[in-house]
Amino acid sequence: MPIHLEIVTAERLVLSDDVDMINAPTKDGRVGILPRHSPLLTILEVGELDIVKDGTTTPYAVSGGFMEVLPNRVTILADTAERADEIDEVRAEEARRRAEEQLAQRKSDQDLVRAEAELRIEINRLKVAQLKKRSRR
Repeated sequence: MPIHLEIVTAERLVLSDDVDMINAPTKDGRVGILPRHSPLLTILEVGELDIVKDGTTTPYAVSGGFMEVLPNRVTILADTAERADEIDEVRAEEARRRAEEQLAQRKSDQDLVRAEAELRIEINRLKVAQLKKRSRR
């Protein structure tokens, strides 16, 4: 018995499908969601979101948001969400370098927080992109 999952960002509907399991990065750690899970509303952290369907795991890079879990449906409202094969590694690497430069050149505490957050996002995107590359071998 699958569970219906919708992943939505401000720009697009990323996924709407019946899946077997969801493993999400939350503020309290990783959470595994199976069909008939107890209701839950949680904050998502920057990290790898794994979707399992028919024995295949598909990794997504998420950069925060919210997840609502009901017994037969999960809705993820993500700040950003990208499937591993959608991530352009060259652009992500350039963005990581820019974030590191901003971190080194910070002028205020606000600049520091912004640069650290951007760096975490880009490192996560690169990590998730590498996961897809390894699964192709």
